[in-house]
Parts: sequence; structure tokens; C-alpha cells
Amino acid sequence: MESHLTDITRVIQLSVAPAFLLVAMGTLITILSTRLGRIVDRRRVVQDRFDPLTGASAAEQQEMALLIRRGNLIYFAILFAVLGALLVCLVVASAFLGALLAVELAQVVAGLFVLAMVSMVVAWSLFLSEVYLAVWAGTHNRR
Repeated sequence: MESHLTDITRVIQLSVAPAFLLVAMGTLITILSTRLGRIVDRRRVVQDRFDPLTGASAAEQQEMALLIRRGNLIYFAILFAVLGALLVCLVVASAFLGALLAVELAQVVAGLFVLAMVSMVVAWSLFLSEVYLAVWAGTHNRR
């Protein structure tokens, strides 16, 4: 009994770092959701400017295509950030299950953690791509 309590205490201590990681992931998801909302709002504005008789101008079509591309980047960034957060939750759950059941799950925990980090690298990379695209469009539309 004492051994299980010691194991559980140790797992709780080791779960603090993933808990902070989940907070960071939640913050990233909030930022991404806000950016997605702004992109959707801008798409509505551009769509409302379309004249049903003449259609969209070339500039409006280009902006709409850019907004669609940016929206897709953010969508996939959210997807990978949420996937990373779920994998971190599985890391913590696996650590607790291993301690409770006295099963060696170190390789499972390590594998899930590596997958979580890969997922987060993809999410941050997509976010950076979207920011780059937004900045590029902002500097090229001001000429």
C-alpha cells in the first residue's frame, strides 16, 4: 500500500510539467481561435462587397483566396494544437494508470509525449505560416 502511495505521489509531482504545458496549449488555441474569428469576419465583409451583377473584382478575388488560405492554416493549427493537448492528457493518464496498476508504461508515456511535441511543432509552424502570410499580404496591399 505504501509503495502505491509513493508511486502516486511521484506521478502527481511529474504531472505538474504537463499541466503547465496544457495551459500553454490552451492559450495557443485561444489565440488561434481569435485569429480564425477575425479571418471569418473579414471574409464576410469582402463577400458583402461582391456585386451580384458584376461579380467580384480581381482584388476582391485575390483577397478572398488569401483569406481562405489563412483560414485553412489556422484551422489545421487548431487541429494539431488540440491533438497535442489530448496527447498530453493521455500522457498524464498513462502515468497514473501505470502507477495504479503497477505496469511499466514508460515507453507508452514517452511515445505519447513525443507525438504531443510533434503535434505542437506542427501547430506552431502552421501558426507562423499564417502570420507570415498575413504580414506579407498587409505589406503588398499597401502599395
